[in-house]
Amino acid sequence: MNRDELNAIARKMVAPGKGLLAADESTGTIQKRFDAIGVQNTEENRRDYREMLFRADKAMHNHIGGVILFDETIRQKAKDGTSLVSLIEAAGAVPGIKVDEGAKPLALSPGETITEGLDGLRARFQDYHKLGARFAKWRAVIDIAEQIPTYNCLNANAQALARYAALAQENGIVPIVEPEVLMDGAHDIGRCFAVTSETLKVVFEELANHRVALEGMLLKPNMVISGMKSPTQASVQDVARETVMVLKRYVPAAVPGVVFLSGGQSDVVATEHLQAMNAMGNMPWKLSFSYGRALQAAALEAWHGKDSNLSAGQKAFHHRAQCNSAACAATYDAKLEKAA
Repeated sequence: MNRDELNAIARKMVAPGKGLLAADESTGTIQKRFDAIGVQNTEENRRDYREMLFRADKAMHNHIGGVILFDETIRQKAKDGTSLVSLIEAAGAVPGIKVDEGAKPLALSPGETITEGLDGLRARFQDYHKLGARFAKWRAVIDIAEQIPTYNCLNANAQALARYAALAQENGIVPIVEPEVLMDGAHDIGRCFAVTSETLKVVFEELANHRVALEGMLLKPNMVISGMKSPTQASVQDVARETVMVLKRYVPAAVPGVVFLSGGQSDVVATEHLQAMNAMGNMPWKLSFSYGRALQAAALEAWHGKDSNLSAGQKAFHHRAQCNSAACAATYDAKLEKAA
C-alpha cells in the first residue's frame, strides 16, 4: 500500500467543484429506470445510456471527479470500440467499481441485513485494478425501525466495511466506505441523528482496528434527515446542521472527503442540502456528492432511449452536475434551476 498515492487519488476525486457520478446500477435496478421511460433493458441500451453520460464533455471535465461502475460496465466498449474506462479517464475523472454483492438477511436478526461479497475479493480487486479501477465502493444498509438497528447489525456491517477497505488499499485502490442509514420509515430527524452517530462511531473503530489509512479513503454517508413517512419533515437548515454535527463528532479530519448519497431525496433537495452544509464553512474535509438517481433522473427522461435525444440528455446531466458543483463551493442558488 502506498499511502501517498491513495491520498492523491482520493483528493483528485473531490477536487474543488467535483464529485462522483454513481453509475453502478445493477441490471435489476436499471431495469426499473428503463421501464419508466419505455426502454428495453438490453446490454446495448445500457451501454448507450452510460456512453451518453461519459461523453458529456462539459459535465465530466468540469464537475465529475470519479465514476462508480458496475462489473458489466467496466468491461464494456463504446460504439466506436473505445473502452468506457478510457472515456472516463480522457475526461480527467477516476474510474471506480462497485464490489459488494448486495445486502442479504442477517441471520437471527429479523429486519436487518449484512452486505456480502468478501469471499474472493482480493483476486477481484487485482482484476479490477488491471481493468483501470482506482477506487471502489461497498455499501452497508442500516434500517431504522422500533427494535432496530441492533449492535450486532452495526458491528457486523462495520467489520465487513473495514475488511473490504483494507483489501482495497492493499491492492492500490481507494475504498469508498458507505454505511447508509436508510431514510425509509416514520422516524424523525432526532432518531436518524442517534442511529447515524452510533453507525459512524462503530465504523471508524473497525477501520482503526483493520489499520485502514484514513488519508486514502472517502466516506459516503447518508445525510441526517427525517424518515420519508415521518409527519414532521426537517428543514434544509436542520438537515445541514445535524449532519455536520454528526460528522464533526465521529469522522476524523484525516479523511480527505465526504461524498454524500442522495438516498431517495429529489435531485433539487439533495443539492439544497449540500449547499447548506458547505455554506456553514470551516470543514476539515471536502463535502461533495456521490449521486446516482439525483444526477441522472433528468438526463434519463430527456434521453428516452433515442439517439436523437443524446444532446438533450447530456445537457440535463450537465445542469445537475453544475448545480451540485456550485453547492460544493456554496454558490448554488435556485436561480440556476430557473435558468435551466
